[in-house]
Amino acid sequence: MAFFAHDTAVIDEGCKIGEGTKIWHFTHVMPECVIGEDCNIGQNCLISPKVILGKNVKIQNNVSVYTGVTCEDDVFLGPSMVFTNVTNPRSGVNRRGTYTETIVRKGASIGANATIVCGHDIGEYAFIGAGAVVTKEVKPYALVVGNPAKQIGWISEFGHRLEFDEQGRAKCPESNDGYILENDQVRKIS
Repeated sequence: MAFFAHDTAVIDEGCKIGEGTKIWHFTHVMPECVIGEDCNIGQNCLISPKVILGKNVKIQNNVSVYTGVTCEDDVFLGPSMVFTNVTNPRSGVNRRGTYTETIVRKGASIGANATIVCGHDIGEYAFIGAGAVVTKEVKPYALVVGNPAKQIGWISEFGHRLEFDEQGRAKCPESNDGYILENDQVRKIS
């Protein structure tokens, strides 16, 4: 076996799980999931049918990733954060199969106890603060907090707040990578 699953984990048939991935206590991976290499899925998690996880996705304890969610490479999902996949759930109305999709782009981080309302994609390297409730699209490199989540700044790929000068340039204090802010969008300078 190219991946590790704790004895209490349940892995349904029809899943594709990449080499080096670790699946911990009491986690359930449902049919037709695709999980990339070197992922770490904490305890008491649920990965619903047809979920796609890229490489090096880190999922902390008590997270449910529901059908309709895709996480690209290097995504971090904090403890007990929540995804939804139906905009108007009702116990007496079956909406199975009509899920609204959400994509979490490469390198994004979602903090503990945050909620991502379905249909609102998270941009590359965005950072969602703990407890935030995301109700609209999040731009690449955006830092958002609160309920409802509001953008309060920009963040580097290493997770540091970016301070832009008059020319719209900033530098990550850890990596020294440069960034430029133009038309309310941030991009890394190569």
